[in-house]
Amino acid sequence: MLELTMAAVSAAEAGATAGMLMADAPSEPGTVLRVGRDKAVCRLTTPDDWLFVSRVHLEFRCAQDGTWQLTWLRGSLAEPSCEVRLTLGEYAHPVAYGGTVALPRGGSGEVVIHDRTAPRSVNVGFHHEV
Repeated sequence: MLELTMAAVSAAEAGATAGMLMADAPSEPGTVLRVGRDKAVCRLTTPDDWLFVSRVHLEFRCAQDGTWQLTWLRGSLAEPSCEVRLTLGEYAHPVAYGGTVALPRGGSGEVVIHDRTAPRSVNVGFHHEV
């Protein structure tokens, strides 16, 4: 099972967790959890006016072997207005625009979507329970 928790944080709300959202899905091949602004497609959604986040921004997909992958989906812009970082333990790694990375089996961490134009971020914590 993959468990996600998401908080949309602006400078005025740093440290607040009241607006936290949660989603989970079984580790079955083909299972997908999405993060973005489109409530019809995404299980975790950001505020509609946070345009640095695409309609469908992140996709967590379960592979055939029960592991999970994270993809930063390409949006309508050639260059993104945000940065995405994956933090595992003490190490933060940038995720390439349109890139896919494997999440550690049985591990946990955080994916941060950081607005390049304002002090806002979307923080998505994950935990893969095996």
